Amino acid sequence: MLDLSSEQFGLLPAYAKITCEPNWKWAKRDFPMMNYDLFYVWGGQGEVELNGQQYAVQEGSCFLFRPGDVTSAVHQSQKPLVLTYIHFAIAEGLRLKLVPKAYRILEEKLLFEKLLSHYVRIRLSKVFGAEEEARLLLKQLMIHLLRADREEEQISLPESHKLSETIQEIANYIRQHAAKPHSIPDLAARANLSPRYFSLKFKELMGHSVQFYLIQARIERAEHLLHYAGMSVTEVADALGYRDVFFFSRQFKQYTGKSPSELK
Repeated sequence: MLDLSSEQFGLLPAYAKITCEPNWKWAKRDFPMMNYDLFYVWGGQGEVELNGQQYAVQEGSCFLFRPGDVTSAVHQSQKPLVLTYIHFAIAEGLRLKLVPKAYRILEEKLLFEKLLSHYVRIRLSKVFGAEEEARLLLKQLMIHLLRADREEEQISLPESHKLSETIQEIANYIRQHAAKPHSIPDLAARANLSPRYFSLKFKELMGHSVQFYLIQARIERAEHLLHYAGMSVTEVADALGYRDVFFFSRQFKQYTGKSPSELK
């Protein structure tokens, strides 16, 4: 979809961010899907069936359903799914060279979630240029998924496949527990590597030093909490383990270019 112009994305009226009702389910249709459907899980737990294959879904689960797909879904009523869905079409007769894969769990969620939220807002607003901007956002979303697919492929190349998986698991662990006071020796022990070798391989595979990644994970989590959780700057700093709110503010601005209060 990288080779498509924004005009070749067709906007459809089915799009929303919703919290599913406790008894919600997505029953199998009598006919396969007619268009594309971007389906992203913000929270909750459930299960999606796609063309006969089952997927356990959680925060960050992302599907791109395609024409002809047969789908169904259920969720845990005590942990209802919060999701965004965007149905869209592609101009008829086009042969797509690059299409994002059907399913992935996104690790780098912040930008993707911003794009999803903006798409829904702009479609609802009907302001000048809304439809053109929505098409551009759709293309950005597809580029984001294609990039994630490529990065995933590169990480899983031959030689140190097992090592790559281990480092990726540690990176995921850091992001899932951004507030923890991680240390390089503790993380290296978790990977069964020496601190020096772990630090070298982490930077080689992830593109940043461990220390930079630790701070980035906290700052990105802080951005999310400031945007969506309704927490104050002090509350966010405290939640992420900062003892000094002024130090948090300085570090936040250093990494994002804005102060936490500006973002909020």
